[in-house]
Amino acid sequence: MKRLARAFADSQHETALVAYLTAGYPSLDETVDLVEAVCAAGADIIELGAPFSDPLGDGPVIQATTQHALRGGATVAATLDLVAKVRATGNDVPIMLMGYCNPFLRYGLPKLFADAASAGADGFIVPDLPAAESSDWLVEAERQHLGQVFFAAPGSSPERLRRTAEASRGFLYCLADNGVTGVRDRLADGLDAYLARVRAVATTPVAVGFGISRPEHVAALRGKVDGVIVGSALLQRIAAADTPPQRIAAATALISELKEACR
Repeated sequence: MKRLARAFADSQHETALVAYLTAGYPSLDETVDLVEAVCAAGADIIELGAPFSDPLGDGPVIQATTQHALRGGATVAATLDLVAKVRATGNDVPIMLMGYCNPFLRYGLPKLFADAASAGADGFIVPDLPAAESSDWLVEAERQHLGQVFFAAPGSSPERLRRTAEASRGFLYCLADNGVTGVRDRLADGLDAYLARVRAVATTPVAVGFGISRPEHVAALRGKVDGVIVGSALLQRIAAADTPPQRIAAATALISELKEACR
């Protein structure tokens, strides 16, 4: 939690950039190098996806990387091991573990949170976990001093938005648009009004994701939110490259462009 707080501390002057990577894409070993590369390029927080066979909140790009990672042997345990390997390099950037309820519950919540804390993770982002049904998760998060991030959507009722914002620890994840993750040409109509509703009830930093892919998207959100999240666009760049050095270069280039727009 302290690392997360530090990452958002200067958000009034500079928007925090959250970079999503799929654990095990294109391989478990290469994921560590990609984490290092995007952090060096300016990412303030890493969202590390634990692969799951039915990622209901993700679009085609992240679905494809997830399937690739699963074929390569990526698991929840392997994702936690990746976090430990990143920490062993001396990297102190916050790492949030993103994944779905089924594999996390199968791993076991007390063991999951204890192992995540031991590995050096900073919390969890679980798209299919409603705040109203998260009491067991929040107990473990509190016990291990980890964040637990929930999702606000444009269609959330005022009451659901309030309860979601109150439950979030670390930051609140705001969907920029309805639907699943994926690159979009432009930000959704009505986004500013929706963010104003979120701001009115949020007690933690607010970060926006889903569709954020271009510097102009980031620039349009600067000063309105505390953080922006890029996933599919980053994985697209990585997927289009042929070799590990080219993938590092592609990821570095995009994160550098987006971080410049955060300032």
